[in-house]
Amino acid sequence: MSDNTPRPASNENYLLISAFSAAEKSPLVAVSKRISECGCNLAEARVSTLGNELSVLALAQGAWDAIAKLENALARLDRDGELRLTHFRTSAKQQQSNLLPYVVEVVAADKPGVLFQLAEFFAQQNISIEQLHSTRYRAMQTGADMFSAQITIGIPNTTHIAALRDDFLEFCDGLNLDAIMDPMKF
Repeated sequence: MSDNTPRPASNENYLLISAFSAAEKSPLVAVSKRISECGCNLAEARVSTLGNELSVLALAQGAWDAIAKLENALARLDRDGELRLTHFRTSAKQQQSNLLPYVVEVVAADKPGVLFQLAEFFAQQNISIEQLHSTRYRAMQTGADMFSAQITIGIPNTTHIAALRDDFLEFCDGLNLDAIMDPMKF
């Protein structure tokens, strides 16, 4: 049986890597070192501290044999036990010129389900969440438990922006969320 799937161009192979470790043993150094040693490029990376763990999301790009070499190097690194790793092959993100980038910022008293409700609102509107950063914190001035989120969304260019903004602000008012939605300016 032959596979008719076209092989990607020589440098169009991608490996998505997720690594976690204790904050003092940064997985960024270990992962980026393996990417470089295997002849791949680091196309994108995200680093975050969550709890007591440091997380790294990395997208490596390279020739198919370099990606295969990287997969083996990561498997050895995972077996060493200092990092928790997962990885899989993927492709480059397709440009979506029909999506308008907007930034949403939300601040509210913390309560269970706020992030779910925000995600559900955007999903129901067929709006993609491109990036998200949320946190829970205690307000210095009052000691109140607070929720904060910064979300980058992709709004289809056929969407009536004023109506969407009205619906979103009404949704936020109903949940007692302080929010703004503005076009991304860069």
